Amino acid sequence: MTIALLLLGFYAVFVWLIFYKFKLLKFNIAWGIVSFWIGFHVLFLLVVFLRFYAPYTIDGHVIRQTIQIAPRLPHPTLLTEVFVSQNQPVKKGEKLYQFDTTLYEAQLAEAQANLVEAEQNALILQENIVLAQDALLEAQANETFAEEQVKRYTDLVPRGGARQETLDQWTAQLASAKAQTAEAQANVKKAQLAAEAQIDGVNAQVAAAQAQVDQAQYYVDQTTIYAPEDGKIISQQARPGLVVGGFRIAAIAAFVADADPYFLATFYQEHLKFVEPGQPVEVALDIYPGQIFAGTVKAIWEGTGQGQIKPSGTVPNFLFMHPQGRFAVEIDLDQDPALKRFPGGAHGAVAIYTSGGGAWVTALRKINLRLYAWINFIVPFDV
Repeated sequence: MTIALLLLGFYAVFVWLIFYKFKLLKFNIAWGIVSFWIGFHVLFLLVVFLRFYAPYTIDGHVIRQTIQIAPRLPHPTLLTEVFVSQNQPVKKGEKLYQFDTTLYEAQLAEAQANLVEAEQNALILQENIVLAQDALLEAQANETFAEEQVKRYTDLVPRGGARQETLDQWTAQLASAKAQTAEAQANVKKAQLAAEAQIDGVNAQVAAAQAQVDQAQYYVDQTTIYAPEDGKIISQQARPGLVVGGFRIAAIAAFVADADPYFLATFYQEHLKFVEPGQPVEVALDIYPGQIFAGTVKAIWEGTGQGQIKPSGTVPNFLFMHPQGRFAVEIDLDQDPALKRFPGGAHGAVAIYTSGGGAWVTALRKINLRLYAWINFIVPFDV
């Protein structure tokens, strides 16, 4: 819009000089129509060339990665200490917050005790196998003795060497011994099955107890929150006395990372017709009035939310009159590729030079961008 107004102004001055100042031509209705027709077409062509060969936007922003600091605690837990102050730079691994550990340390101690008990029970299961095997040997010996006695008295009774009642007693004793042997065999099998209940070679009860210990230790560790990487917390609102956990699902702070910031500028879709990665870019940031930062196009994010239909039970409602979504262009700035000088959310204007349309297109757009940069000294008018 600025460049269009400037062009109209220059053309109006040109017409004034021709018809009124130097009076090279006499102004009349015919010349008025011709002047308007020429001015309109010149302006139209200039605007078209600028839009496509030197696209421009005032919607550029520095984007910084953020990490939501959300305590992962299952019970309402008191925040006891805050180690970070407002806007304080921190390194990866430094302490940020400390929560009360009393409940979680008690749960850990209980889980550790259960683990020791499970390990002892696993040893007892091995001893139960030995005892069951000894009982089986005893039952088998009794059965063998009873069989010998039955055979002996079976030979003696017909010859009158023993009474029938004695043979009947040993026959009953043999049946009882066989039952005891079968029971002992079942007890051995039972003891072996109990001992063989394992997960990856570890007794199942021991594995379950170890999982409880690991879970309890995890929650003890979660009572201390450390910096996930280098960065800072911009708005430090958490204070000792804050209770988290239980039903709380929101984060208590936003951690702004130092690493991997990027600069995005959004353009109308048709303006990106000739834009490609590697083309030169200039950026005018509002926080640096009067300065121009050079860069290059890194990538075009060819997609918007309007290109996505989320799975749901609702029939999509297509709003054809809804304004088109813009495409974002990621830009690398030459002076500071890591964007260390620029805070997240820094806003500015961006011009991309496709080299099409001639040098005059680039020159006009550069004038446009520099006007934006210098006018930032006085706009907005909030002195």
